[in-house]
Amino acid sequence: MRRADRLFQIIQILRRSPRPVTAMAMAHELEVSPRTIYRDVADLVARRIPINGEAGFGYVLEPGFDMPPLSLTVDEMEAALLGAQWVAGRGDPVLARAARDLVAKLTAVAPDALRAAIATPTIGTHESGATPPDGLDLARVRDWIRTGRKIRITYRDERGWVSERTIWPVVIGYFESARTMAAWCELRQDFRQFRTARVRDAEFLDERHGERPAALRRRWQRQWARPPA
Repeated sequence: MRRADRLFQIIQILRRSPRPVTAMAMAHELEVSPRTIYRDVADLVARRIPINGEAGFGYVLEPGFDMPPLSLTVDEMEAALLGAQWVAGRGDPVLARAARDLVAKLTAVAPDALRAAIATPTIGTHESGATPPDGLDLARVRDWIRTGRKIRITYRDERGWVSERTIWPVVIGYFESARTMAAWCELRQDFRQFRTARVRDAEFLDERHGERPAALRRRWQRQWARPPA
């Protein structure tokens, strides 16, 4: 790896980590010695890159630092294209359109050195089968997740039983042939997974459930991470 590329990667490592990153950890990822990382970090600091920390403790990149737009490597470009291809084929209509728009924007502004990665990518996804239509507007669900509001749904389960639920949506899951919505269910007083195609009706309520969306998501993650009893 060229030194210029390594300096760029050090910034990327620090930018994606919410905690201090040690020189040892960066050296392991970049396959160099910790001594090399110490020299590189000192060089970045000399170039006025806002990195704080010290040997043995770790380094952090100060909030607000940004690099020039589309400072992407070929691997990063192909990762973005692969994700966009997958979403275009399996996302709900709004996300699928946004994914296609993303590819168009990347194509329009990418430097010449990266355009070959777009024109002739080395990666791709296979065509997905038909996904059953959603029973509610998923773009609106995403907005309700962000703002912490409730949704009242009429839901038909796999046995054909119909029930009415008031839910606190947490996250939407996108799979090969189905989409699901994880939510706190007031009826069951627990988290449940709902297939979006089985929702028969939905009323988007202005009422807020009173829990911060990030805290609700962490609670859901802790529950689903627990091994079965």
